[in-house]
Amino acid sequence: MNSIIEVNDLVKRYGDFTALNHLNLEVQQGEILGLLGPNGSGKTTAINCILALLRYDHGSIKVFDQAMTPASKDAKRRIGYVMQSVGVIDELNVRENIDYFCSLYVSDAKKRKQMVSEAIEFVGLQDFQKRMPKKLSGGLLRRLNIACGIAHKPELIILDEPTVAVDPQSRNNILEGIKELNRLGATVLYTSHYMEEVEQLCDRITIIDGGKKIAEGTKSELIAQTNSSEKIYAEVGDLSEAQLETLRKLPFVAEAVLNHGELCVSCGKGDNNLSALLAAFEKHKIDFGHIRNQLPTLNDLFLEITGKELRDTHA
Repeated sequence: MNSIIEVNDLVKRYGDFTALNHLNLEVQQGEILGLLGPNGSGKTTAINCILALLRYDHGSIKVFDQAMTPASKDAKRRIGYVMQSVGVIDELNVRENIDYFCSLYVSDAKKRKQMVSEAIEFVGLQDFQKRMPKKLSGGLLRRLNIACGIAHKPELIILDEPTVAVDPQSRNNILEGIKELNRLGATVLYTSHYMEEVEQLCDRITIIDGGKKIAEGTKSELIAQTNSSEKIYAEVGDLSEAQLETLRKLPFVAEAVLNHGELCVSCGKGDNNLSALLAAFEKHKIDFGHIRNQLPTLNDLFLEITGKELRDTHA
């Protein structure tokens, strides 16, 4: 596939602080790429460099196979940008806001009117067209922000943490809207520090921390890189030491711990650990109640690489 964004060896410094540390990033045509990292990891700085809104110290950036500069007007017309902070005009109502931002790209008033109506319908703001931004809830304001960024039907859409501080229903609506934009042909670069959003939405994921890429791949490829194991939890009441030791000797078991009637079995790599453990329970006459398994997650990988929980770090 063609690369829509190519970032090579990008460095951005603020005095002694290195915000981007030889970052490499590629976004392929037609995909949703998730740029995942904690607050302060360099996500927004990278976007501002990609859009030529910020000078950088070293490296190169291509968008649509052309070097991106502040003068790249043709490329910028093909891009929609939804900022992390809501960027609308308080003195204009919902429809007027969308029309204003669309007019920056589309001069034909008749064509623009249709595009604005389609954007309003797409984000579900039909009943709020004349409402002023200050009268909108946080979720509706986010939807307006997205409509302003996508009304001109861009080929590349960059969304910088668009679900910050919105309610769960609005978050789900926003994520479904992004999927639909992608189905309609848009390439999407999506930044977040919410692991579950990126897992749900993105075809590929790039994880950055401290301004540099620390992992990249599909969700399954990234999880395969972790040393964390599948864990199985079972309510077993009491186990004899002999039974517990028998379980520990099973070939797929790395560790088995009994704590207040709950057995936690850490497993090695494999696809049938749960069924193998159930067979062992039956063979050794071990009674059990509720049983559940917990597969490795992207957060496990992030914790392994950085030693930090994603949401607890603000580097």
